Amino acid sequence: MPHTDSSTSSSTDDTIDMRLRQEEDIARCINLDSTGPAVDDRPDLLDHIVDWGPTDTPLGTFQLVPVRIGRDLRLIAQWMNDPSVAAFWELDGPEEATASHLGDQLDGDGRSVPCLGVLDGVPMSYWEVYRTDLDPLARYYPARPHDTGIHLLIGRVSDRGRGLGTTLLRAAADLVLEHRPSCTRVVAEPDLRNTPSVAAFLGAGFRFSAEVELPGKRAALMLRDRALRHVL
Repeated sequence: MPHTDSSTSSSTDDTIDMRLRQEEDIARCINLDSTGPAVDDRPDLLDHIVDWGPTDTPLGTFQLVPVRIGRDLRLIAQWMNDPSVAAFWELDGPEEATASHLGDQLDGDGRSVPCLGVLDGVPMSYWEVYRTDLDPLARYYPARPHDTGIHLLIGRVSDRGRGLGTTLLRAAADLVLEHRPSCTRVVAEPDLRNTPSVAAFLGAGFRFSAEVELPGKRAALMLRDRALRHVL
């Protein structure tokens, strides 16, 4: 959200409050046990994320829950239409844009799994866990077999700017390393312009490896090594 100060009008405050309430209302309405096509019916290239289960963090119990379009599209599309998110994800606009992005993964070969990040039972973030060694990204860095990447956006406005991303990035990377024994490192490639994101990865135990020129952005290649998991 844009920075506001004490001179901001009360009508703007009301709009922000209403938006927060709308996000929280949608999140509370999602039934994570609802039926529908599930991503775990796809080829398993990521060691069955649906069975990874929850993990404890200093902020509460966190879990990656594979996306179901019929259940989750409205919430994810709303997050994508936040200007601060759209600046980097470029998926703002009608729900069809988000549906297409999700569908490409859900209908694909299983190399990328879109997930909701659920904290203490409340969906509050969107994640993509993907095989970077099978992704076009592998053309731009020395990939290793089973390298696993993560993308993250913090959806709820109330959760941004208070260090929550750092905690959850560490938790998600630990989940990957715990449940994917063949994976020796977790990979990320945030936009270099997105300094809060780069800082969050560094705080989560990732190390900066290189600047990489990718189609559409210049990225910071970030790595979290299994060998350094308990050091950084």
